[in-house]
Amino acid sequence: MLNSLSGRFLILTTVFVMLAEVLIFVPSIARFREDFLLNRLERAQIASLALLADDMLADDLEAELLSNAGVYNVVLRRDEVRQLMLSSPIPDQVTHTYDLRMASAWMLIRHALKRFFTPENEIIRVIGQPVRDAGLLIEVTMDSNPLRMAMIDYGLRILLLSLVISIITAFFLFLAVRAFLVRPIKGVVGYMQRYARAPEDARGIIQPQAGVTELREAEEALQMLQTQLTQALKQRERLAQLGGAVAKVSHDLRNILTSAQLFTDRIEASEDPLVSRMAPKLVNSITRAVSLCESTLAFGRAEEPAPTLTLVRLRDVAADVVASEQLAIADACVEIVNDVPEDMIVRADPEQIFRVIMNLVRNARQALVAANRPGSISVGACEHETEWCIEIHDTGPGLPPKAQENLFTPFQGGVRKGGSGLGLAISSELVKGHGGELLLKSTGPEGTTFEIRLPRGDGTF
Repeated sequence: MLNSLSGRFLILTTVFVMLAEVLIFVPSIARFREDFLLNRLERAQIASLALLADDMLADDLEAELLSNAGVYNVVLRRDEVRQLMLSSPIPDQVTHTYDLRMASAWMLIRHALKRFFTPENEIIRVIGQPVRDAGLLIEVTMDSNPLRMAMIDYGLRILLLSLVISIITAFFLFLAVRAFLVRPIKGVVGYMQRYARAPEDARGIIQPQAGVTELREAEEALQMLQTQLTQALKQRERLAQLGGAVAKVSHDLRNILTSAQLFTDRIEASEDPLVSRMAPKLVNSITRAVSLCESTLAFGRAEEPAPTLTLVRLRDVAADVVASEQLAIADACVEIVNDVPEDMIVRADPEQIFRVIMNLVRNARQALVAANRPGSISVGACEHETEWCIEIHDTGPGLPPKAQENLFTPFQGGVRKGGSGLGLAISSELVKGHGGELLLKSTGPEGTTFEIRLPRGDGTF
């Protein structure tokens, strides 16, 4: 009960209704005290009428009149003359005098609370206005204990009535909450549970039915989310199947093209002028096709393995990249420079960071060769308090706007003709696996700079 929405609502409603009744109780008890004292004044005035009818009253009759009125004596002021109408011995001195003719609400509340929490009996004097203008004032002397007992009895009755009202109110609110809130929420939860068991099944998508505006908005938002997720899952499944098929086709096509490449190497050595002129174009086309197949196979893997972080001398990695790329430069006027500091140590996976730098250097080299212009490529690095920064800069022609928009998007971020754009996408994924990021720092006619940022972290080895 305590952990359910309706149960907590029931308890809170009971508590709040009781709190409201307590706030009402204070002025109510003050009003009850005033009515009690006015009633004693009225009874005392009625008792004094017997004396007005007969100037002499027997002592027994006078005592009975005072006992019925609940007072010790009655004083009536008529025409500026103060007259003791009825009297009896007072057991103690008068401790408090209360004038009800000009009493404010705050004064009545204060006096009521004081009397309610004062258990000792006291002799009090009460002054009021006679009913029906029977005089200027009427004054009585009485015990305070009957007043306090009546106030306690009234308070208990108010408390019991408040408790009954709060329980009945809370019960009906409990039923209303279960009908209008809890039941629709449970329905939404049931839809979510059924959908979670089979998210591909469109029959599990919620159909908004709630009449409450807020709940209906929640159901509509959940319906939109479930619809989008179901479509995304179906698309993902189709893409996975397509990716498997493409990988198989690429694998077989690469083998076929590799065999064709061997034959074109022999054709290229032919002395026939026409063959000699056409063979290089055929060789380049087959080479690009083989490269595309290999890139597609590499990107089509289920996932890259998590990096095995270790301390790596970055200059050695850069030296391996420079050595590998210099073999492919041939007669091109391209210079590759290793500017990484000798003592630069980074925390990375040596194989994966080699692949990232290799992709960036290779892209730069191919851009310079394709532009048929001399240039240079430099690999540099620096370290900051929170990260290591590796920069690959070239003096090539820069990246076109279309390539910049889709730089790290597979099959869309290619720069050179025939390129797939997978190299940068794979490199970005590898860097993210290290907790870092790969950024295009600058590009333009003066050259292009890529920056690799690797977090220093607090790892120990």
